[in-house]
Amino acid sequence: MTTTDERPATDTTPTARRWETACPLERLQPERGVAALFGEEQVAIFRTHGGELYALGNVDPRSGAAVLSRGIVGDRGGEPTVASPVYKESFSLVDGRCLDARGVSVPVYPVRLHDGLVQIGLR
Repeated sequence: MTTTDERPATDTTPTARRWETACPLERLQPERGVAALFGEEQVAIFRTHGGELYALGNVDPRSGAAVLSRGIVGDRGGEPTVASPVYKESFSLVDGRCLDARGVSVPVYPVRLHDGLVQIGLR
């Protein structure tokens, strides 16, 4: 979920993260996803109508296809979700768990807005 953290791009706390810029905020359309590649990590980034930002792993764990950024953004019981375009299973944008299959999940990444840029926290 979005933070407006103004810490430097490299955090030196014990849970240090490297903040990588994905894109300017205005490039993210509400209720649409975009994919970003950081080294070998594929990240799907989403912006909701309410302006919240979320970032998940882009690879659908059931099919192995890098497609979650192209999924349908929605809501299930008040929880923001994305439905995979492959098997239509929904994943929580909050914690990455699959809402349709027990024990299936995708990685979740911290995301922040820094000087108008969307940044993803990587380890």
